[in-house]
Amino acid sequence: MRRTPLPPEALDATDRALLNALQRGFPLAPRPFAEVADRFGMTEKDVIARIARMQEIGAITRFGPFFDAAAMGGAFCLCAMAVPEERFEDVAQTVNAHPEIAHNYERTHRLNMWFVMATERTEEIAAVAALIEGETGLKVHLFPKLVEFFIGFEVAA
Repeated sequence: MRRTPLPPEALDATDRALLNALQRGFPLAPRPFAEVADRFGMTEKDVIARIARMQEIGAITRFGPFFDAAAMGGAFCLCAMAVPEERFEDVAQTVNAHPEIAHNYERTHRLNMWFVMATERTEEIAAVAALIEGETGLKVHLFPKLVEFFIGFEVAA
């Protein structure tokens, strides 16, 4: 997990355009990276390497589909923890090791670690939270979704 901002030069114009295009959709095709590459005048290998590099430097935390767990009968929950600064990295690794954790980010607030949990069944939210509490010794605050909001994400060019 990256804890400091990237320098402005960490992403070039192609990286930024690629991120924006991938946020808008990913082709469902036998060779989706090749289709993306064609749009950018790149090779399939170059697109994959750029995505891998952006993950390595912490510009993106993951690359993959985002499933609507609630629409499939499951549940989402926004969670937060107050993590002592000296334990932040270790707790982040513990939390992120759970397959139910979609993403995790730091905030400058008493509740400084926030993450999204997705489970197959609603009752599993409390069970996973209890497991994380047992592993870390820290309270997991649950903020279940009440209203769905869709926001766009664009990286400044």
